[in-house]
Amino acid sequence: MAHQVKTRFAPSPTGQLHLGHAFSALVAARLGDGYHLRIDDVDHTRCRPEFTTQIYEDLSFLGLDWTGEPTLQSYRLAAYADALRQLQDMDLVYPCYLTRAELAAVLSAPQEAPLATDTALPRDEQARRAEQGIAPAWRLRTDEALRRAGEISWIDVRAGTSRPVDMTPHGDVVVARRDIGTSYHLSVVIDDAMDGVNLVTRGADLEDSTAVHRLLQALLGLPTPAYYHHDLVRDAGGTRLAKRSQSQAIRELRANGLGATDILSRMPDLTETDHILAIYEKLTN
Repeated sequence: MAHQVKTRFAPSPTGQLHLGHAFSALVAARLGDGYHLRIDDVDHTRCRPEFTTQIYEDLSFLGLDWTGEPTLQSYRLAAYADALRQLQDMDLVYPCYLTRAELAAVLSAPQEAPLATDTALPRDEQARRAEQGIAPAWRLRTDEALRRAGEISWIDVRAGTSRPVDMTPHGDVVVARRDIGTSYHLSVVIDDAMDGVNLVTRGADLEDSTAVHRLLQALLGLPTPAYYHHDLVRDAGGTRLAKRSQSQAIRELRANGLGATDILSRMPDLTETDHILAIYEKLTN
């Protein structure tokens, strides 16, 4: 028997929604039994409340209404801090005191193995910076994390298969930035678990992050959703849309007199999604 599919749309209020964002919301609405709206506003250095308000207005205008109350990441900082402490207690993360310039130098050096920065700064210099009150970023001890997690995989609904986790391209990923105390990777796995999401629908540009998220889920004992990474909306030149693409912003299209039907007609074909739920049920039952 088919079970309830819970999807989510999680925009960051760092600019105006464009057609690409709206397409992601449309996919979530198409595949979920009502999608959950989450505002990824944890990055206080870039997020603005006026953009959050605009997100609500644009989605309502397009008829892409969500179910329940939206959640905001900025209300969940304690949950992210608790998850980081769990990783610290397991000795699976280490503090990184490298400045941006130092990190750039490490990244630009010839690499025979994935980046590990825990030995890039002498221990006495790390201690000195800690004594000065400099906040570190926290990086995952990826090799050890993989050893502890064992064989893990993630369900790729589009491919119709389960794929092994490959962390080779990632190295020791940042799980908590020094300026916000968490990261996209850590926050999103906590959020999806708290929101009961069992099918993550998002753009293909985020597919590479899935291995990181699946590893964190395994380490923290979190439920494992399936993933569907849809095609990106591109402009006439074939470039994927960005928040600087003002001509494709929903607000701008509305100001030019386009109605919801006109705007939705500019999005890619959704035929593929007709088969996704059947594949999801087959892979998860």
